[in-house]
Amino acid sequence: MELLALIKRSKCYTDVYIMAKNLEQLKESLWTAANNLRANSPLSLNQFLEPVLGLIFLKFADVRFAQATKELEEERAKKNSVRQRPLSKTDYHAKHILYIPKEAMFTTLLELPEDATLGQHINDAMKAIEAANTELAGVLPKSYQILDNETIISLLKNFNSIPTDIEGDAFGQIYEYFLGKFAISDGRSGGEFFTPSSIVKLIVEIIEPYEGRVYDPACGSGGMFVQSHEFVRQHLKNGAKKNAASKLSIYGQEKTEQTVRISKMNLALHGLSGDIKQGNTFYEDEHDSVGKFDFTMANPPFNVSGIDYGRIAGDKRYPYGLPKQDGKGTDNGNYLWIQHFWSSLSPKGRSGFVMANSASDAGGREKEMRKQLVEHHAVDCIVAVGPNMFYNVTLPVTLWFLDKGKKKTERKDSILFIDARNIFTQIDRAHRTWTEEQIDQITAIVRSYRGEEGYAKYEDVAGLCKVVSADDVIDSDYSLNPGRYVGVIDTEIEDADYIDTINSLYKKFIVLTGEAGTLEKRIDKNFKELFKNG
Repeated sequence: MELLALIKRSKCYTDVYIMAKNLEQLKESLWTAANNLRANSPLSLNQFLEPVLGLIFLKFADVRFAQATKELEEERAKKNSVRQRPLSKTDYHAKHILYIPKEAMFTTLLELPEDATLGQHINDAMKAIEAANTELAGVLPKSYQILDNETIISLLKNFNSIPTDIEGDAFGQIYEYFLGKFAISDGRSGGEFFTPSSIVKLIVEIIEPYEGRVYDPACGSGGMFVQSHEFVRQHLKNGAKKNAASKLSIYGQEKTEQTVRISKMNLALHGLSGDIKQGNTFYEDEHDSVGKFDFTMANPPFNVSGIDYGRIAGDKRYPYGLPKQDGKGTDNGNYLWIQHFWSSLSPKGRSGFVMANSASDAGGREKEMRKQLVEHHAVDCIVAVGPNMFYNVTLPVTLWFLDKGKKKTERKDSILFIDARNIFTQIDRAHRTWTEEQIDQITAIVRSYRGEEGYAKYEDVAGLCKVVSADDVIDSDYSLNPGRYVGVIDTEIEDADYIDTINSLYKKFIVLTGEAGTLEKRIDKNFKELFKNG
């Protein structure tokens, strides 16, 4: 019996591996085909983005609708009722399935004649879906008229190759795969709506959002929400996994209308819904956030300047003041974000977010704000991240973790610093990531520090992690730079930077040599004058 169980278990793992491998191949082939179409199109990447994501969403909705139709018909057949009303959108909504009108079905669009105005037909299909599902009002793209018929036909055929019996969260993974690829292609602008999944996963694993209100005031494509749901799902027993979405209430805000739409589509693809609103978070608090959320996480834009501080004077989200006031201080939004994350938390809330390295040691008014955070026991953990982990930022960054419940724990007067700059896996010359094992390694350090059950007793590791007392941080001028406490490990200069580094050092050497020569002549002159007069 044990041998049979072992064989079945082995087969199960083999099947999972094959499915995962097949999905990776499918994602790659879908992207290659779509990207080739984009490369031969006069449209910009940004113009191409939403129509492509919209078709992935449409295929997903169509497959889910077909599956639900089969289930509903089977249920009706069991009732043996002679007269039954036709299936309506109410039947589908009761199962939390989007209703797809016939004119919007993927098969209907595929059967349209090639000389039809395909762009307008798809626009109309998107409008029909929104009309039948009010929660999607204004969300789906309706700009397909910018694509020519040949491109539309190719895209429809491409996404129609997705198997109708595809399992699990495959559509969500395909959608996020495309988001990541678009972000890489778009460079700096792409990072505005997409945070690499390894960064998102580490943030979620450290703040541990098992249940409650989750908030991202710079939510981009909604990746933090999706990963939070996955975290809950992974920690529920098999029978309860389907209830994971009910454990979290999702709230988000984004500056641009397009990104709000992308986020809402992403949530829907993962079977989630949330209250995502458009607004500039610096000035507009669309969710009345102060003290409201159990978990706040974000990858906000760094070093934003040109802020109208008059508009936010007295805003309760910024309890430690403004970085610039009465014409004095620094015009930088970093500490507005940090204060917003902190003030949004409930009494036991946790926050995790990406921040520019400069915020860890910033002076002036920003230092005074950092002082308040340290003295109020807000800072739980700081993680230094190496370069090239993001698509739009090549410089290293820092992950901050704040905890309002920390002041009632044994960690009250300490902060954990982790230097993860030397933990990474190279993707290509310009991009790095963390593997699952590397994320687990960093997460285990934090959970050991917190004394969580099932983890070894925490110990400092030279060059990797160190628990520092609040007094030592105060003595270090309130610096939150992990390298200052953990120690700096010498790293090799990468090939790509070697020539630039040598040239820079050579130029500095020439300048210093020139200055030294000038000083030498001056000393020699003064020396001769001194003895001449003597």
